[in-house]
Amino acid sequence: MIKSMTGFGRSEYSDGKRNIIVEIKSVNHRYSDITVKMPRRYSFAEDRLKNIVKDIARRGKIEVSIIVENLTEDDINIKLNSMVAKQYYENLKQLKSVFDVSGEITLQFLATMPDVMKAVADVEDEEEIVKALEIPVREAANKLNDMRVVEGSKLSEDIICRGETIRSLVNKITERSPLVTASYADKLRERIKDILGGSIDVPEDRILVEAAIFADKCSVTEELVRLDSHIIQLERIISQSTQPDGKKLDFLVQEMNREANTIGSKANDIEITNIVIEIKSEIEKIREQVQNIE
Repeated sequence: MIKSMTGFGRSEYSDGKRNIIVEIKSVNHRYSDITVKMPRRYSFAEDRLKNIVKDIARRGKIEVSIIVENLTEDDINIKLNSMVAKQYYENLKQLKSVFDVSGEITLQFLATMPDVMKAVADVEDEEEIVKALEIPVREAANKLNDMRVVEGSKLSEDIICRGETIRSLVNKITERSPLVTASYADKLRERIKDILGGSIDVPEDRILVEAAIFADKCSVTEELVRLDSHIIQLERIISQSTQPDGKKLDFLVQEMNREANTIGSKANDIEITNIVIEIKSEIEKIREQVQNIE
């Protein structure tokens, strides 16, 4: 199954203590690059959450965004920082003395000073938190995967269609190639006649030898066979793939382009050259699509 590297998945989950919102998006990347953005207090869960995503989406630049909200009172502890309170008290007493002002330093006033009373998140059961986070992450990853599969199906159809187009163009070159040699032999005869003015008969066997040498230099049979073989492999991988094969397809497209370049350089025929240009155009479009495949 061919999958695209582009996709999006979203999930929400509540365990009664907290609401968790997870969004996962992915784009093309040469390797697997997973980043997780979530509150720092849950950083201990990052590796396990990454592994969930990696098992489902094995390649691509993937961003996992996790929002945790509506914490219950069980998750919060109010901490008193007595050292900070004492420093506030001592400094306020000094201010009164320095500026000779009156006024009481009350408990209510001290409690409102920054960092004297602080709400601190209390996460005692890390395993419970991890399990709560895993549920929406897995669901969002599955939705991401569903979108990547749908997109991959469209890419597969387009690539196979273009492969068939290339195959039809290869057949045209196969049909045209023998005519190139015959055309060369005719042109060679005409050129010799023009030079000699028809006063000397050139042996036909000599013409045929020159044509054979030309045919050998311009032969693209091997390249056509290899290119056709690459197309067959391309279609087989796409239709029968059970694992990520984007890198394999990328290599195969490079080989297809190499064969097309060789055919173009050896053909020595304007019609074949024009066909090669069409082939290279289709290969480039396939290459662009393959860049999106996991």
